[in-house]
Amino acid sequence: MAKVLVQQAPFDAGAETAALTAGRTDVGGVASFLGVCRSDDGLDAMVLEHYPGMTERAIERIAAEAEGRWPLTGCTVIHRVGRILPGEPIVLVLTASSHRAAALESCAFLIDWLKTRAPFWKREEFAGGTERWVEARAEDDAAAARW
Repeated sequence: MAKVLVQQAPFDAGAETAALTAGRTDVGGVASFLGVCRSDDGLDAMVLEHYPGMTERAIERIAAEAEGRWPLTGCTVIHRVGRILPGEPIVLVLTASSHRAAALESCAFLIDWLKTRAPFWKREEFAGGTERWVEARAEDDAAAARW
């Protein structure tokens, strides 16, 4: 069963990777994706909102789908909410399997789903108090459509 966390606090990607593989001799590959807040267009911060409970259940369902589609030995998905500054981590996806292809493919699948369908609302804050909501991007939808 996947570990799914939605939290305000930063996470330690190294510690999470160690926890996923600790004591395991059946792991041949671990794929990871670490999403970090950029400062594009003078961004001061990104604010992520969600409905507690609903968001976790949605991510748990898609992680279970990944576990059903690929022979995973472990899966971790951590997504931050709240106000995140440029350079800070936003999301971590770790997938482990006996073989690299399953780990890599399942990690890409989960990230594409998180980017396009996870129930988060993102607002960008800029200098001077300007704000804007982040809209869906066609290239993200195209990437997710391959699954």
